[in-house]
Amino acid sequence: MRQESKEFLEKYINNASPTGFEEEGQKLWLSYIRPYIDTYLVDVYGTVAAVINPKAKYKVAIEAHADEISWFVSYITDDGYIYLKRNGGVDHQIAPSMRVNIHGEKGIVKAVFGWPAIHVRDREKEEKPSVKNLFLDCGCESKEEVLSLGVNIGSVVTYDDKMITLNEKYFCGRAFDNRAGGFMIAEVARLLSENKKKLPFGLYIVNAVQEEIGLRGAEMISRRIKPDVAIVTDVCHDTYSPMYNKKEEGDLKCGKGPVLTYGPAVQKNLLKFIIDTAKKNEIPYQLDTVSSRTGTDTDAFAYSAEGVASALISLPLKYMHTTVETVHRDDIENVIKLIYEVIISIEEGQDFRWKIEV
Repeated sequence: MRQESKEFLEKYINNASPTGFEEEGQKLWLSYIRPYIDTYLVDVYGTVAAVINPKAKYKVAIEAHADEISWFVSYITDDGYIYLKRNGGVDHQIAPSMRVNIHGEKGIVKAVFGWPAIHVRDREKEEKPSVKNLFLDCGCESKEEVLSLGVNIGSVVTYDDKMITLNEKYFCGRAFDNRAGGFMIAEVARLLSENKKKLPFGLYIVNAVQEEIGLRGAEMISRRIKPDVAIVTDVCHDTYSPMYNKKEEGDLKCGKGPVLTYGPAVQKNLLKFIIDTAKKNEIPYQLDTVSSRTGTDTDAFAYSAEGVASALISLPLKYMHTTVETVHRDDIENVIKLIYEVIISIEEGQDFRWKIEV
């Protein structure tokens, strides 16, 4: 990975981009990709689509989501303690003793998730962390003092963790789900530009908002763009890390390549095209299945309007929805390579529809 790309990845991962408040992250992403595209559009909720060949009739989308899980301030006690509600699928069990940033009206307010000391807890009957009993301490002794810092009901809260590298092979931090995807599709745009590839179709590089609360950004932008083909990238579980069941979760491991998924929302001819492209270019890949929906933005694109030929290319990840999400740098490179090779292999007006004739 070139140094400039790694520096952008680190800056992008470290930036807060909570669901519904993705603006600063989108600015970072767009500023990076802007030299490699012709134009861009931003919808009413903040999804960004960077576009190459905007006048072409045949349209291909490559997509990731920009948002991360977070918390909302929901109640402030008279003593200055802060209680919360989830914003997306944030894991309450990891919260005690974590440091956070409260995004207040006057800027960032530092706080911590407090928790009773082990000395005073009944170990047999001790209460487990839950949304009901978790609280923040920002060093204030009254509600008025909290409010004076610019913290109000509705202030969003993100964890205060930074990206690190493990053993020169793994990147670790919060929100690799799925800002790793935003990074990878931006790198595809860079490679197309630097390699002077002329595409016979319009390419829409989409960084969608609000995936973590139900694929909402993809749902909106897919109706606006109306692509003919959509290739979505997101993360999936490394089932070789402890406490996973491979029979239930799949046989998937970091470092073994992108994960390609079979399922009803994944258009089978497009998936075959991607697999054939991986084989042709000797790109390692793994296979997974879903019984119904993928749970990713693939579903929003696939079932948009009259239907869009859609497929999912996933990045294996350890410890999803924690502050130490971990991915293998080789997998990042291979996802980028696979999407790039697929894009330059698609022909103008290529028809992925089923051929059913009687």
